[in-house]
Amino acid sequence: MNVLLITADQFRSECLSAAGHAVVKTPHLDRLAEDGTRFTQHFGQCSPCGPSRASLLTGMYQMNHRSVQNGTPLEAGFTNLAQMVRTIGYTPWVIGYTDTSLDPRGLHPSDPRAGRYSEMLPGGAQFSPGSEEGSTDPSWLFHLQDLGYPNWKKPFRQKDGFAAESLARGPTFAPAEVKAEHGLSAFTTDRALRCVRQYGDAPWFLHVSYHRPHPPLIATEPWHAMYDLEDVPDFQALSSLDDERAIHPFMPFRLARLEMNPRLPLDGPHPNNNAQWRQARATYYGLVSELDDQIGRLLAGMKALNAYDDTLIVFTSDHGEMLGDHWCWGKETPFDQAVHVPCIIRSPQASKAARGRVVDDFSEHVDIMPTVLDYIGAQIPLQCDGRSLREFAEGATPSTWRDVVHWEYDFRSITDDSVDKHFGLSIDELGLAVTRTKTQKYVHFSALPPLFYDVAKDPHELVNLAGDASQAEHVLHMAQRMLSWRMAFNRRELTGIRLHKGQQIHAAAERRILKGQAPL
Repeated sequence: MNVLLITADQFRSECLSAAGHAVVKTPHLDRLAEDGTRFTQHFGQCSPCGPSRASLLTGMYQMNHRSVQNGTPLEAGFTNLAQMVRTIGYTPWVIGYTDTSLDPRGLHPSDPRAGRYSEMLPGGAQFSPGSEEGSTDPSWLFHLQDLGYPNWKKPFRQKDGFAAESLARGPTFAPAEVKAEHGLSAFTTDRALRCVRQYGDAPWFLHVSYHRPHPPLIATEPWHAMYDLEDVPDFQALSSLDDERAIHPFMPFRLARLEMNPRLPLDGPHPNNNAQWRQARATYYGLVSELDDQIGRLLAGMKALNAYDDTLIVFTSDHGEMLGDHWCWGKETPFDQAVHVPCIIRSPQASKAARGRVVDDFSEHVDIMPTVLDYIGAQIPLQCDGRSLREFAEGATPSTWRDVVHWEYDFRSITDDSVDKHFGLSIDELGLAVTRTKTQKYVHFSALPPLFYDVAKDPHELVNLAGDASQAEHVLHMAQRMLSWRMAFNRRELTGIRLHKGQQIHAAAERRILKGQAPL
């Protein structure tokens, strides 16, 4: 069996036409969903990219792997997906990036890797690098130079001749100078297909890590104009920035540090009446469709090489994108849009009746590593906090499953003390954790007031009920659930072992499998 793990970067959950989006068209991902299983309630474990990918590739919640920010080292003592697939003979390849930082304690101080933010997954190049990191990939830039682009060092530079339209539509409308067939997504697809070709009939393991639709929100032609700003759905936001700031002490901090590229005006009308904000959404949708087109090319190439039928395919994204909701862009918020992402699993072993299934049960990034290892017959290590999704992908339903999801966000700053001073807290108090069921959502801050939402009645999280006395019982219940989660899912690699009379006594494997949280 081959394995293809496809990750997008900053791909928002509902931006699939298969999910019923009113505007975005994703025909190739739709066809993949028709041939597999689509998980509608799939959540990442954290943001931004580095911590989220650490959870995806180790199967661990952030509270256990503790790689809390981009550039925070991932402890070398953990195993990961790449190391585990090697144990049964696969050579794991990555085309793109994993955004992990190596544990400097095992490196010489002069080793360049000891101070470099974005490296391949740790442990001695388990992922054989197909290319380097994201949009700064030097091999892509040199490729553009070879093609004769005069501004090859600035691959997202926009074309001239769009001044009038850009004045009306904003800074995201004008297309990039680089042609779509030479863009980063196309380049990543070219390399992935080369890898598939070189393996021939031998089994392979390939992680294709696409950078898009991550900002900058600048698309190539014709994708930049595929969607009209007048057609995009309205923003889910309060009436003013001041109203958003008043939700919680965290919000002024977040709104002052928006991830906007290119920058959009904050002093204009409500997003629903702001052409520049609506165009930014339309441009993002164009990036999604461009990525979908390249994924379609990858899957078509696999079919032409007779590799598709024997391949386990997993598609997801590291995290989501606020896309202007709550007046926010980026992903570093406590709101669902930041971590709710698409997930499609195409099992080569699923029956015809099981294909096209839509699963509304909760799933998480920590489930991806156990799922892949389950399919290829590799051991699932005890460090994994998730469970295999294989039964779902083959038409069945596990006898017990979680009814809750969790994620975290750490907003400390290591490089300066600006965040400490803003909140008057230590760096280890600058974090939040979320417990969410189908009806309620509780956000616990280490040293700030909580948030609480009735997401059954208020799915867009516009009314914080944490201070409502009538909701105190529900807030307490959800806080208890969070505490139970943290107790049950603490690191357990050695907790099932006792050394006694010269022997190692291990608890039976079936006693160590976490069943997911049962309702309190």
